[in-house]
Amino acid sequence: MMELWPKKGQLFVITAPSGTGKTTIIDIIRKKIEGIGYSVSHTTRPPRTGEVNGVHYYFVTRKDFEKMIEAHEFVEWAVIYDHLYGTSMSSVESTLSSGKDLLLDLDIQGAQEIKKQFPEATLIFILPPSLEILHERLQGRSSQDDTSIGLRMGKAAEEIRKCRDYDYLVINDDLNQAAREVEAIIIAQRAKTERRFPLVQEIFHV
Repeated sequence: MMELWPKKGQLFVITAPSGTGKTTIIDIIRKKIEGIGYSVSHTTRPPRTGEVNGVHYYFVTRKDFEKMIEAHEFVEWAVIYDHLYGTSMSSVESTLSSGKDLLLDLDIQGAQEIKKQFPEATLIFILPPSLEILHERLQGRSSQDDTSIGLRMGKAAEEIRKCRDYDYLVINDDLNQAAREVEAIIIAQRAKTERRFPLVQEIFHV
């Protein structure tokens, strides 16, 4: 079977309130879809149990992160819960130039910055079925205390109010269904005429 890979990849940005299941959905997508990369962000927050440096995040000191800001090494960066998070410009450009698509796991601020620099990027927002269910999910996390849950619930309400700025909205009421919807979005975007036609021109000389 012939694969029609474009010469330049496409950016897919996924945003969701904490506790919505975004990380699990991204893991499913990366296993199911061929030719898609994942940008590992830099962060100043300490690793959580089970997290591996270079796999989940690049864990760096605040001093090193600030040096990277000064050197303009980030395509976007943000402050989230008193910690810094950023996406490396070099990792984005190298993946896209290789023809691979790239998934970015970003908050609202980061997604907006990516859209400014890469207008063709596709923004996907994953929502919980309700704020009540989101609260229950956060309570189920042993690492979250009442103060932390309160902060995340407040941020979630703020983020959801901005979800209309995204290209697609996916409600994670059923994890497998939500993952299938994200997969369908990526497949459909790959088949859009403006992305695939240059390849068709080369093959059929039209």
